[in-house]
Amino acid sequence: MTGRVWKYGNNVDTDGIIPARYLNTSEPAALARHCLADLDPSFAAGVRPGDVIVAGANFGCGSSREHAPLAIKACGVCLVVASSFARIFFRNAINIGLPLLEAPEAAAEIQSGDSLEFDDQSGVLTNRTTGRTWTGRPFPVFLREIIEAGGLVELTRRRLAGEEVRRP
Repeated sequence: MTGRVWKYGNNVDTDGIIPARYLNTSEPAALARHCLADLDPSFAAGVRPGDVIVAGANFGCGSSREHAPLAIKACGVCLVVASSFARIFFRNAINIGLPLLEAPEAAAEIQSGDSLEFDDQSGVLTNRTTGRTWTGRPFPVFLREIIEAGGLVELTRRRLAGEEVRRP
């Protein structure tokens, strides 16, 4: 995965990710149009498939709604790197197939506009702008299966249909 960085601070909550006034739908494309609308009005119009969000501590705090990671994924963001994640956001993101990486040192050093590359099998994150690398923990196989299938529901659907599920 390779993408351009959008950098945010600590305690970005689910209302900051997708403001409550846009929660009258769970349609991914509609949520994507309003992703980070109050925090960064330029984000939804400027984000491109493969881009990366980098943030400080406690990213995704607030409510337990799945709309927040769904809005991020629907924008085409391929990875969220943060110093730490709210527990329920972390699980919701994995369940819908949005990869997350907890990497405090990387999150502190990476800047908006940097280009990042992430190898989810080795856990290596490389800042292509500065040449700096960090090694995080790679996802366990069962989490990579969920992410690569596009989420827990899709993985379960494939298994119930008897389809072969690719092992990462």
